Order: sequence, then C-alpha cells, then structure tokens
Amino acid sequence: MLDIAFAKPALPKSGALVLLLEEGAAATAPTGALLAAADEATGGAIGRALAAAEFKGKRGQIATILAPGAGLSRVVAVGLGKLDGIAARQLEDAGGQAAAALAREAAASISAVGLSGQQAGHVAMGLALRSYRFDRYRTTEKPEDKPKLAKATVLTAELPKARDAWADLKAVAEGVFLSRDLVSEPANVLNPAEMAERCRKLTALGLKVEVFGPKEMTKLGFGALMGVAMGSANEPRMVVMTWNGASAGGKGKAKPAAKPLAFIGKGVTFDTGGISIKPAGGMEDMKWDMGGAGTVIGLMAALAGRKAKVDVIGLVGLVENMPSGTAQRPGDVVKSYSGQTIEVINTDAEGRLVLADVLWYCQQKYDPRFMIDLATLTGAMIVALGHEYAGFFANDDTLAQQLHAAGETTGEKVWRMPLGEAYDKQIKSDIADMKNVGGRPGGAITAAQFIQRFVNGKPWVHMDVAGTVWSGKDSPTVPKGATAFGVRLLDQMVAEHYEG
Repeated sequence: MLDIAFAKPALPKSGALVLLLEEGAAATAPTGALLAAADEATGGAIGRALAAAEFKGKRGQIATILAPGAGLSRVVAVGLGKLDGIAARQLEDAGGQAAAALAREAAASISAVGLSGQQAGHVAMGLALRSYRFDRYRTTEKPEDKPKLAKATVLTAELPKARDAWADLKAVAEGVFLSRDLVSEPANVLNPAEMAERCRKLTALGLKVEVFGPKEMTKLGFGALMGVAMGSANEPRMVVMTWNGASAGGKGKAKPAAKPLAFIGKGVTFDTGGISIKPAGGMEDMKWDMGGAGTVIGLMAALAGRKAKVDVIGLVGLVENMPSGTAQRPGDVVKSYSGQTIEVINTDAEGRLVLADVLWYCQQKYDPRFMIDLATLTGAMIVALGHEYAGFFANDDTLAQQLHAAGETTGEKVWRMPLGEAYDKQIKSDIADMKNVGGRPGGAITAAQFIQRFVNGKPWVHMDVAGTVWSGKDSPTVPKGATAFGVRLLDQMVAEHYEG
C-alpha cells in the first residue's frame, strides 16, 4: 500500500504538490493558501498556467503544471467544487485523481488545508485506493513503465483527527486490497484449498478461522455444494470466519444476547460451467467467479483491522466447477443440507447450489440477526443493470433501505429487484422439490427465488455482483481490474447501524 503520512501545512521544497481547491475560491481563501504561496515562490507561473487552463475548481476538474520552479517537479490542481455539503466519497475521488496524476513522481505533498481532519483522512483513502496495482506476475516490465509514487504526505491543520480517521480507513483499504488480490489471482494459483489458507492468515487480525474439508462437508450432508465440486481435482472447502468485536475483541461493549451479523460469499474459484460448458470466448474471466467470497473475506479483514464493535460471522463456500468423467450431469438430483432436493437442469447454475448449503448451515448454526449473501451469480443481472449497480433482493425492508443508503454514501451503488410467487413457480421441478434454473425470463430473479428457499425466514439480502466485481476501465478510486465491490459498502452499513 502507498505510504501515507500527515503533516502540518507547508510549501514543500521539492517534489510534487497537489492543491485541492474549492470552486471559485480566491488565492487567499483557506483551500487556496498554499496556492498563493506556491504561486509567489514560482514567480506567478502557477497562476498563469491555471488561468490559461481556465481552471475554476469545479468538481473533478484537474490541471497539471510541469516544472513550475521553486524546486517543484509539478503542481497538480484538483477541483473540489463547493465545500458546503461535500461528501466523503467526493473527497476520496479527488484523492484518487491526485494519485493518478502523480504516478510518475516518487513522492508528493497533497494540500488538505481548509478541510477537517476527518475529510483529510478520506483524501488519503482515495490516494490509497487508486494506487492499487496487481503486478506480481510481471517479470519483464521496464522500470520506466512502473508507477513511481511510493510516499504521499497529506497536509492538514488537524493532525490528530486526520491520523485517527486514517487509522480506521486504512484498515478498510487493506480489506479492499485483500479482496482485489484474491479476485485478480489466476485460478491455477487460487484454488479452493489455497483460498482457504489465505483466510487462515487472518487469524493475525484476531479472527477465528475454521476450515471444513470434503470429509466434514460430506458428513454434514452438503449435497448441493459437493455436487458442484464433483468434476474437479481440486477439493472444495468451506471457511467460517468469526469476529467477536462486541462481545470480546472490539473497542466497546454490547449486550451479551446480541446476535451476530452474517455475510456469506460464493467462492467458485473457476467456473467452466461444468458439463453445461460455457463458450470459450471470455472464459478466462471466470477466475473471478469467487468475487462474492473475495468481498466477504475483505470485509472480515476490514472489520477486524479497525476493531469494529460488532459480532460478525463470515462464511465462504469454495469450489471449482469443472467438466470431467466425475462431474455432475444435467438431470441429476442432489439432496441439500436443508433436506430439500434439487434437480440440476444446468450445471452452470452452480453458485446457487453452493449458497444453498452454506446459508442453511449459517442460520442453523449461528442464528444470526440477518444474512447477506454476495455472488457473481447471473449474466441476467448484467443485462438488467450493466456495470453501474449491483442488483439485490431482500425479504426485509429495513435491511434494503440500509444497504441502499450505504451504497449512495460509498459510491458502491445497489438497486433493489423484485421477488414474487410467480417467479417462484418457474423453478418447480417435476421430480424433485425444485430445479436450479427457471428459464431465461427473469433469470436473476428466479435465481434469488431459489436461494430464498434456503433462508428459512431469516432476514436476508442476496446481492448479485456479477456486473460489478471487475471493471474494464479506470475510475477515480478503482483502477481497471478487480474492484472489491461491497467491502466499503457493507463496512459502511455495519458502522452506521450495527456498532456500539
């Protein structure tokens, strides 16, 4: 992660300087104080350059001045818009823009003068999130092609508050990075066993981690999950991560009777579709079919890292879906952990089979306050919402409202989709309790209806993140590639409604 420090406002004697400027603010205004000093030190070069660029400080506006003098290699002006009512995610976007503009610099100072310490922390968050890069398999990259930024100093008048804010935000950023790393890994490296081992390492943060192998899951009766794994030489795993932040390990105290929150992730480390094999084109993307589990793991790391005052259970079902002589066939019937039977019409609708057993185990074992599952479940959700929103389904209006509000706050936006009896009828089987697909119409909805049959009335949300776990383009705080969508969203929801 980018090395980020905080210091009192002062014009740096060398390196790069980023000025976060309010729209319409004069050079003597708080956010322009360093601008005035830098302009004077460079003999007016910065002011002339910004005037020529017609820089007004509008939100998202950016201007770069190369070698302006006074020992500065470059000055980058980033517009904040009006500060009145500015949101944390807008400050993070500004920090992310700064990080992108500073990629060729070894070190830089970022002026957050005029912002509160908490706001300065969010600027640092944006710097960190945009600086992420997954490059562990690049062996021939030229030095000049690599980003150079290694250290950033955020200048703020409220040093203690900024450092306190950054301590918690850094823990969340580290959870985001963990999730992005997992989703970026190739499937020949990250199989179910390896993913489980990486979960074990989270014990260093204070998490309790239990790993279930094939013998344990077979004994429990995980027929749906084990059916998906039948075709692969890589054995499945289920991992249970426990954070007792309220009852034992956090900063505060909670009522002893408080039930834990539960987050469940689909972890298909590679999905060929099984016997119902996918087309070859684009199949390499299926290494990120474990994105839901990656988010749950990153979230648990974030909560433990910032010592969240809440009890949480994170469960991930880890399998590889491969075609082979031992793979399950279309038409097979499996018995789930709940006792319900499933006719497998399409072996490429495997994620819901994994979730079926893990969700039932979760509510039977832990009786959580609610369950939220995350899964790269359906292409139908991408058709419905594209890559801008994740679709979600809920049987509880309060949970739905909290999730939607957290999405607006963090910029990881979600959109509620319908459930209903008419859709449920589409998964009626002629020979079993249900079938695992309901046809093309409403494919994301019938998938959610299937999953709901394993919720047993517990307050629940299903998030279909198929369109949001991977990005084909850069955005201010998310470089192209794995997004870790859901880590910040769910951390925000937990912090706002369930801690203390």
